[in-house]
Amino acid sequence: MIKRILLTTILGTTSFLYANVNAVVSILPQKTFVEAIGGDKVNVALMVKPGSSPHSYEPKPSQMKDITNADIYFSIGVEFEETWLPKFASQNKKMKIGNIAKGIEKLPMTEHHHDEDEHEDEHKEEKEDHDHEKNDHNEHANHDHEHEDEHEHDSLDPHVWTSTANVKIIAKNIYNYLVKIDSKNETYYKNNYDKFISHVNKTDITIKKILIDTATGTKFMVFHPSWGYFARDYGLTQIAIEAGGKNPKPKQVAYLIDEAKEEKVKAVFTAPEFSDKVATQIAKEVGIPVIKVSPLNPKWSENLIQLANAIANK
Repeated sequence: MIKRILLTTILGTTSFLYANVNAVVSILPQKTFVEAIGGDKVNVALMVKPGSSPHSYEPKPSQMKDITNADIYFSIGVEFEETWLPKFASQNKKMKIGNIAKGIEKLPMTEHHHDEDEHEDEHKEEKEDHDHEKNDHNEHANHDHEHEDEHEHDSLDPHVWTSTANVKIIAKNIYNYLVKIDSKNETYYKNNYDKFISHVNKTDITIKKILIDTATGTKFMVFHPSWGYFARDYGLTQIAIEAGGKNPKPKQVAYLIDEAKEEKVKAVFTAPEFSDKVATQIAKEVGIPVIKVSPLNPKWSENLIQLANAIANK
């Protein structure tokens, strides 16, 4: 009996000493990054399931169990986190929250392209509204300024993982957080981190070789403006069909079709998380294909290489 108690105690202690870190992430690319560095020392649970959008996702009740058991939540700045992270923190007060986008300078989201007539119409409407409200000018000016600040904050591009340069920062943040909560496996995490960084560097070199004959400033058309960091890294420009969650108006669609023809855009990129109705309309008018490339693809390296090949028309 005593031997059995001792054995149970020893096994329990051993289990505690070698227990894995329980981590939760928001999106699939994060899961890939954390698994690459955490290896078999970290259990990774995913919030935003494949096919869902991180802009409006609501976790299922069954997923809240992962929050209850989590040692750390790796946030990355996607929209649904704004609402849900405080709730997660309230449910599990011992859970650490690690922002793995820390240190990344975010870019503004690409806005719609407007033709001159529509811009003039909007300017006229704004002037009329201003004239109606001129008696309350000071009050409304303050309100508008506050709203503008909020809009600028909200319009920063959250798709930071679409850049190899950013992925290096993300990886370093993951490594640092894991070492803080599981220092006994620091060497293990460091070896995995070094291997992963080597993989990121090879991905970057491959993309540069693919785009070597692509002119600086080359434009590519996307439905949702998810590829701003990729464009920045390789001297490209993305033309966004939709922005702020709204489809373009007919005048904007006509403008986009003209621009795609003028810029000799080779394809329109869409993601499974969004409707491709407008993208298909534009592609048909221009005579180019619609290519589905999701920024949420867990195979992040292959995904970026596929995008580069399509832009270079290879």
